[in-house]
Amino acid sequence: MSNGSVSRFFGGSPAWVVARLVLLSILVGVILHALGLDPWDIVASLTRLVRHIWFMGWDAVESIWRYFLLGAVIVIPIWLIVRIAKTPGRRA
Repeated sequence: MSNGSVSRFFGGSPAWVVARLVLLSILVGVILHALGLDPWDIVASLTRLVRHIWFMGWDAVESIWRYFLLGAVIVIPIWLIVRIAKTPGRRA
């Protein structure tokens, strides 16, 4: 292969392409490490990531449910009292 063919194959100067690939690999590695992925056991790491995201979702649902219950303890009885008080044609 001539020098032009190598440059065309790499999409630029081979040294520059290798340098960009190394920097990009380091950046992606940092991101994957922050997500808790391990290159030695990628399948188990991906499974852990999916489970973590899944449980985060259920934690959010649980938090919303608890806020709902906390508010409903006050809101529902007041609403019921107001509705009963406003019923037309009450006969005493």
